[in-house]
Amino acid sequence: MQNSIGLFYGSSTCYTEMAAEKIRDCIQAKMPAQTIDVHNIANDCIHLMPQYNQLILGIPTWDYGELQEDWENHWDALENLDLSHTKVAIFGLGDQVGYPQWFQDALGYLWAKVVNLGASPIGLWPNKGYEFEQSKALTEDENFFLGLALDDENQFNLTDQYIDQWCQQILLEFGLARYD
Repeated sequence: MQNSIGLFYGSSTCYTEMAAEKIRDCIQAKMPAQTIDVHNIANDCIHLMPQYNQLILGIPTWDYGELQEDWENHWDALENLDLSHTKVAIFGLGDQVGYPQWFQDALGYLWAKVVNLGASPIGLWPNKGYEFEQSKALTEDENFFLGLALDDENQFNLTDQYIDQWCQQILLEFGLARYD
């Protein structure tokens, strides 16, 4: 699995699953030889994560900044993983209009968790074009999200464009693609 990218996600309403599939398809369109193993953490073991040198993790934020249930069920078990040789990109789904004070908070929680496990985070995403009040998924200077921020409730028309741009970015940051 060392040559594959591991894509792990949790999804209760299928939107994160659909985003994961779009990310897989986008990467494979850009790099047809690249293998991407997709894992729904509701069914697959998170202990597979350290077998990959590159990970993409997908998490939606629920209600008032809460973890999605599948991630919550595995949250403590994540502590047993060694991700010290792993580059990790994270994408999140959230609702900036309905929950503007907690937009993408779960993305921030997951980012902090994997960094504490030794992972090297990649995939920062600019926060321009979003309207929210607060987020735990922002860099210290608050100019970037800690990963790709998707809002299929209010910006569905931007999802494919954002995924395309972010996939190109993370392929470069993973060291799997070159600058043209």
